[in-house]
Amino acid sequence: MFHIHSFTTRSIFILVSLMSAILLSACQPLQPIAPDSGASEMGENSAMESDTAELNGIQLYYEVHGEGEPLILLHGGLGNSDYWAEQIPVFAQHYQVITMDSRGHGRSTFDETPIGYDLMMSDVLALMDHLGIEKANLLGWSDGGIIGLDMAINHPERMSKIIAYGANYTPAGVREDIGENATFGAYIEKAAADYQKLAPAPERWDEFLNNIGNMWATEPNFTPEQLGAITTPILVLDGENEEAIKTEHTIEMAGLIPGAELILIPETGHFAMWEKPEEFNQIVLDYLAQE
Repeated sequence: MFHIHSFTTRSIFILVSLMSAILLSACQPLQPIAPDSGASEMGENSAMESDTAELNGIQLYYEVHGEGEPLILLHGGLGNSDYWAEQIPVFAQHYQVITMDSRGHGRSTFDETPIGYDLMMSDVLALMDHLGIEKANLLGWSDGGIIGLDMAINHPERMSKIIAYGANYTPAGVREDIGENATFGAYIEKAAADYQKLAPAPERWDEFLNNIGNMWATEPNFTPEQLGAITTPILVLDGENEEAIKTEHTIEMAGLIPGAELILIPETGHFAMWEKPEEFNQIVLDYLAQE
């Protein structure tokens, strides 16, 4: 499935770990860890706008909920915007919440261009331009948090505040035992099932997974100098029991970003927005409300 001939030893390790997580998920009983995806009542009844826009050569699915200052929610790798089901109704009481399915994820298409964080960041900018949004807050989970860091480094003029949850700034931040983690394996199986329900071309799952696996193995590659030049207010958020990212890496990353706040939520890890939604939501709202 994966093409590894041009990768470093570290890259190969991450790909092997990802494959191990997939195999683990196939042989262990799974508990539901995320909201069901598809045409949910939330999506049908509360979205001010739900559409697919042709941007950067792909069809990008997005929704807009509520009114007020814009808040963009970016899901994690292999996921889709329905995974914010516990957050959207709460945040939409205070903000104009914009969700999107990242390139190749969920209901959005992808082309032959290799998926990477810079490319997905350009899709976020294109959607902001499409919606006439000059500046926004951004909450990103996992890959979405990495896209948020990319925005802070390269387009700070478009960002008000960023919450980066469960993000890493180099591949070295990924845990060595991720392939042995049943929770992460369950997430991959959940994402695979949802892809079959939502994707315009569900038969491209293996191609898509190959794309994302390659990206995880080789990106991101932000330098301490780049992180040290960030001026956008940032909350580095994670769970204390992270399944995917090394906690010491998260702490180090927060220390490299001037003025960054760091919060580690007890008794949860990479999936706090599902496991502890009330606490997660309150932390986000409190940070966004700070002057």
